[in-house]
Amino acid sequence: MLSAPDFAAGKTYVYKYEAFLLGGLPEEGLAKAGVKVSSKVLISAASQNIFMLKLVEPELFEYSGVWPRDPLIPATKLTSALAAQLVAPIKFEYANGVVGKMFAPEGTSTLVLNIYRGILNVLQLNIKKTQNVYELQEAGTQGVCKTLYAITEDEKAERILLTKTRDLNHCQEKVMLDLGMAYTEKCAKCQQDSKNLRGATAYNYILKPVGSGILILEAAVTELIQFSPFTEMNGAAQMETKQSLVFLEVQRAPIVPIEAQYLHRGSLKYEFSTELLQTPIQLIKITNAQAQIMEILNHLVTHNMVRVHEDAPLKFLELIQVLRAAHYEDLEMLWSQYRNKPAYRQWILDAIPVIGTPAALRFIKEKFLANELTVAETAQALIASVHMATANTENIKLIETLAFNSKVLENPVLREIVLLGYGTMISKYCAEKAVCPVELIKPIQELLAEAVAKDDTPEIILLLKVLGNAGHPSSLKPITKILPIHGTAAATLQMRVHADAIMALRNIAKKEPRMIQELALQLYMDKALHPELRMLACIVLFETRPPMGLVTTLANIVKTEENLQVASFTYSHMKSLTRSTAAIHASVAAACNVAVKILSPRLDRLSFRFSKAIHMDIYNSPLMLGAAASAFYINDAATILPRSIVAKTSAYLAGAAADVLEVGVRTEGLQEAILKNPAIIDSTDRITKMKRVIKALSQWKSLPNRKPLASVYVKFFGQEIAFANIDKAFIDQAIALATAPSVQAFGRNTIKALLSGASYHFAKPLLATEVRRILPTAAGLPMELSLYTAAVAAAAVHIKATTTPTLPENFHIAHLLKTDMQLETEIKPSIAVNTFAVMGVNTAILQAALLSRAKLNSILPAKIAARLDINEGYFKIEALPVSVPEHIAAVHVETFAVARNIEDLAAEKITPLIPAKVLQSISREILSSKITSSASASWSRSSEIISKDMAATKPTIKFRAAQFEKKYCVKTVAIGMKGCIKVATENAAFLKDIALYKLAGKHSIALSFKPSKY
Repeated sequence: MLSAPDFAAGKTYVYKYEAFLLGGLPEEGLAKAGVKVSSKVLISAASQNIFMLKLVEPELFEYSGVWPRDPLIPATKLTSALAAQLVAPIKFEYANGVVGKMFAPEGTSTLVLNIYRGILNVLQLNIKKTQNVYELQEAGTQGVCKTLYAITEDEKAERILLTKTRDLNHCQEKVMLDLGMAYTEKCAKCQQDSKNLRGATAYNYILKPVGSGILILEAAVTELIQFSPFTEMNGAAQMETKQSLVFLEVQRAPIVPIEAQYLHRGSLKYEFSTELLQTPIQLIKITNAQAQIMEILNHLVTHNMVRVHEDAPLKFLELIQVLRAAHYEDLEMLWSQYRNKPAYRQWILDAIPVIGTPAALRFIKEKFLANELTVAETAQALIASVHMATANTENIKLIETLAFNSKVLENPVLREIVLLGYGTMISKYCAEKAVCPVELIKPIQELLAEAVAKDDTPEIILLLKVLGNAGHPSSLKPITKILPIHGTAAATLQMRVHADAIMALRNIAKKEPRMIQELALQLYMDKALHPELRMLACIVLFETRPPMGLVTTLANIVKTEENLQVASFTYSHMKSLTRSTAAIHASVAAACNVAVKILSPRLDRLSFRFSKAIHMDIYNSPLMLGAAASAFYINDAATILPRSIVAKTSAYLAGAAADVLEVGVRTEGLQEAILKNPAIIDSTDRITKMKRVIKALSQWKSLPNRKPLASVYVKFFGQEIAFANIDKAFIDQAIALATAPSVQAFGRNTIKALLSGASYHFAKPLLATEVRRILPTAAGLPMELSLYTAAVAAAAVHIKATTTPTLPENFHIAHLLKTDMQLETEIKPSIAVNTFAVMGVNTAILQAALLSRAKLNSILPAKIAARLDINEGYFKIEALPVSVPEHIAAVHVETFAVARNIEDLAAEKITPLIPAKVLQSISREILSSKITSSASASWSRSSEIISKDMAATKPTIKFRAAQFEKKYCVKTVAIGMKGCIKVATENAAFLKDIALYKLAGKHSIALSFKPSKY
């Protein structure tokens, strides 16, 4: 009969503890990065079920080198900086082998507590007295996961051997944090075939029966977490964690707690701390945030005037990193100092929205309310900040208060952006929650009910779009009340309201596909509805990826469909989906393949006068990479132009899908305006038709019609960021703006500037991608998978204009029509893009990771001369000779292992993934080694995880790395130019000829153009 581990009162148990994390490709001879923690661990009973744990002589080590050749490097300064926290004892509850609450002084950081959690995780043993092999969901550092126990007894040696394994892919509660993935949709089918992320932990214990319990003599833990952006057959990088806990002795001296109040600091479950604000790309010691921000800002402004500095994207990421650590007061100081300097002001307004903190949102709100930001600046900043800000209750509340602020209510454009952003924030917040509180979306639902009662069409449409962005399942009921299936109240609403209500169901469909399928099918089957609404219901239905039965039902309806517009649209949608190769559409494609065979092939022969749906995609299953484009063209038998057009692009990457960009246009009012002039439809020449269309549009402007001429919307990652109704009021405002004296004065001043020669400098930074997944390892340190893309574009423009005859001092714009104008322009646009892919340990004080960096630098100068004489009807444009750099575009990719700590940044060690020796042409030589089977044995007997026994493994053959270098050139006689592209690569394909290993290493591509002599 087994019992739980026991630490007897009055005794202090001394253990030797080591934890080593090592990340990289699995093969030896390549660079890897890692961290090691080594210490003595003392455990003693403080009271019943309360125990003390203390570290003695703790040491931290870093590793960045060629494994297993290079040694670990002691992080002496970091160990000294953390010494006070590491040696402070903690208290923990422990009963029947289960770790409960933890208690520690307030000064102990979350990072150090997580290291303690890694040690206590080894002590977690749920031993059943009556079973030797059993399975359960067990709590641990990484959550509550499926764990298998196997127990055997060595009676002769009086030892109990216990093995437990944890499957990290089957957890009731998984401790994991995803950032930047709220807009992505997981592909369940992809993950069934090949998981991008797998993890498992194996624990081996040697136990000794003692007194009333058992004593842990040895514990060896091996954890492997592997990640592949492709299918597993194409290679995977891995993070290996090894822990060793070896019993040394029993002492009589008790552990004495420090003189401080011990607070409840959570349980065994890992807690996230400052790693949320810490990018894994660089480690910055922030001593004076204000001064550091100013220094980085000065560097960015100074070095990106004429052309972009090649490291500008990295510097911009550094600015974001420091700004995230800044307080609101720091942002205020920065703004007060630089707001009147245009170049600095633009950099600040581009950087603050992407830091994603509550301080950033508050800053934008306060500056707008104080009239320190223009409407355009506020709109841009709000759109960026809403998409980059962390979705928490504080940020949601801040956006909500801004949405109902009187100043925002006065500006329709800003109100629209803020309300749409409010829906987006709720969507992001709910993406991380199993159950999303309905209270968040309740205010919008109530406003919608009021707008319906007042029959306020513009307000109803706006609020429907907000509910569509939020995608909260509770919004289904208020949206359904607006659809024309619930009595006459909804039927009296305008059709564009019904159309937007149907399209608002799409994000809800991602969470509740079954409910939306039933509703969409009901709408589609209602032949009394307008055909456009039925076709929109068809779009929604297929976005839920309906099962075979539902698709077949749709095909049966189409068989008897009398409206050829609806029949053509549905058939073309099914037909295009049959050609889809994307894994996420596999089941729908199969269902559509059967359905189209039920239908008549004559539907395939209908012309483009009939509505169509087009879907095209390209997908590589081994690489799990692809892209798709969809277009929906909704026509009407009685119209000239299509009623509605929707175009959408999607991307597939690493088992996830995202709708990148979507643009939709409706032309309902335009149709009516044109159809009121029947002469337009008559078959006549094109010029006559155009004149009649213009006449019809001018007549529309004088009509007292509330219906807009057209409407357009833009969605980014499935979230509507802006829409516009081109109605009478919109056109009146545009005309008033264009004819305003201030605009005319601005035009005159601009022309005067051009005549005297004008120079402009423009720079625009962008954080295009920030996708992160943070998960704890068994040792309590966080592992991170990240993808960052930052870009900076700049342009220097010089324009000089001359006119013949010379314009008078107080000229009118009409004078330009009587002059011969010559314009000479020199422009030097340049761009730098950096993309980083990171896997490794990332904390605010220590980083050890495998990092791949891709750099694109491009500059394309041009000099153009143009001449325009409207009186003579003469126009000429020509390109003038201009000096170009050696390379107009260059891409460099490099993968390396890096280790660094905050206390000794100068000692940062970077090791190229493929060592220099491997790159040399050497003969194959067999290296002797001696780890093999002794590796596992050394775990239990050695005090060094990295020991001489691990210096080598089975006989290994050294190969020359796969290298390739080639230059391709082509001459163009017509323009007298010679273009060359140079490609060079050094990769790890010599180990495995698969995708991941081909990408690992160094790659470069350079494009150049030179004058050709012939």
